[in-house]
Amino acid sequence: MTDQPVRAPRHRPDGGYARGEETRRRIIDVALRLFAERGYEGASTREIAKAAGVNAPALQYYFDNKEGVYQACAQHIVDSSIEHFQPAVEHAEAVLEQPDATREDLFEAFGRLLDAIAEHQLLPDDAEHRRLFMAHEQVGQGPNLIFEMLDKDLRPRMARVSTVLVSRYSGLDAEEPSLRMRIMMLLGQLMVFALGRRMQLAKLGWERFGPKEVAIVKQAARDHARVLMDHWREAAR
Repeated sequence: MTDQPVRAPRHRPDGGYARGEETRRRIIDVALRLFAERGYEGASTREIAKAAGVNAPALQYYFDNKEGVYQACAQHIVDSSIEHFQPAVEHAEAVLEQPDATREDLFEAFGRLLDAIAEHQLLPDDAEHRRLFMAHEQVGQGPNLIFEMLDKDLRPRMARVSTVLVSRYSGLDAEEPSLRMRIMMLLGQLMVFALGRRMQLAKLGWERFGPKEVAIVKQAARDHARVLMDHWREAAR
């Protein structure tokens, strides 16, 4: 006979599935915060398990090891990003399929992309943790997973629709590297609020980025984009 306990199935039909998924999600939420604060090397599975209120064997049961926990965090970020941006990207793709789309149609589609970026960077409770988690990857402090995942679908689609929308609106050549640079600047204008959240809130006299405040940011981003895109159109004539 063996002294090793028999491992229970991951999801039991008597309600174990719901409880198991709740525990798994709690571990991911805690791990995402700790990886964001300390990086991949700085966060241990022991600390993650303790902060999530589970023991080490439970964490291993769901994720096997630290790399498994990290991969689950990365997958959560990617899945939530795709879910968030999908409506705006699909709307843009639908507009671009219309040869008679008006300039207003084109700008509205681009505006929805700007809106989605602002909401994604500022509204979720874990927005700062997601940003820091990704920043660690960008500087090589952790497995390179998120951007590889995003580059399989979401980022190329967003880049394509952004480029074609702005090109058709402004009359600039979609193949020009300068246009891609300008689009990066249009989309990147929202990063200032995410990167310096506390400082920007203090300067604006706001306590938080809630729906009301983010609506103001979104309108300002659209106004800036409109002015620049109209100027490019005039200059291209």
